[in-house]
Amino acid sequence: MMIGKNAGATTAISTADAQSVTVRGRDLCSDLMGRVGFTDYFCLLLTGREPTENQRFFLDLLLVAIAEHGLVPTNQVARMTYDADPSALQAAVAAGILGCGSVVLGTAQSCGEFLIQARRMTDETRGDPATTIRDLVAEIRREGGKVPGFGHPLHKPVDPRAQRILDLAEERTAGSPYVALARVAATVVPEAWGKPLPMNVSMAIAAVLLDLEFPAGMLKAIPILARTASLLAHLGEEQKNPIGFLMAHHAENAITYEERAS
Repeated sequence: MMIGKNAGATTAISTADAQSVTVRGRDLCSDLMGRVGFTDYFCLLLTGREPTENQRFFLDLLLVAIAEHGLVPTNQVARMTYDADPSALQAAVAAGILGCGSVVLGTAQSCGEFLIQARRMTDETRGDPATTIRDLVAEIRREGGKVPGFGHPLHKPVDPRAQRILDLAEERTAGSPYVALARVAATVVPEAWGKPLPMNVSMAIAAVLLDLEFPAGMLKAIPILARTASLLAHLGEEQKNPIGFLMAHHAENAITYEERAS
């Protein structure tokens, strides 16, 4: 039984024979190796095209911005998983990546969906972006939801990473139209909630990637790729200075058992 559409048994990413490896129509050894950096190669693999100068600049920028943020949940679980089985480095990395979800690290995807919806609604009504976003945010709040990309437990009143990304986007003329929508949302969302809600780095990442015509369905790829590098750094440190079991010990001490009726 076949599930889904039969799109044909083909791939456009790579092929290999005894003498060569071909990636996206380019010879790996004679063309790509020694000529392109990893950011260019990632863009080529994902999109089939080598990046423009602006795309390269911002892909590098975003990967640096999102890779490391201390002992966040993804790094904690990776360290604890590694200590449970030091022979399975790949399992520890995978455990960390599995934490890339709708609350932590993976929110760039939902931020992109919000911005795309805001732009579509603005284009359809030919209205003012601020009015469109205000209506969209009001609907989200009525339904008891939260606007993705706003609020941060540490960075207040501004997420410095988001600010730097948007400043550079506007400086390098990559800031249209999604960065402009993100800037509008940064004013509208706190007004709707009646309290300060800083735009966080996930909204800035989504806005810039969309303006650079990065595939909308792969916005989460940037945090995943970036955090993989950070996970490997944390696991390298865990080998020399293990703290995973210590974190688990403090977690047990921090939680009080309370019996409840079922």
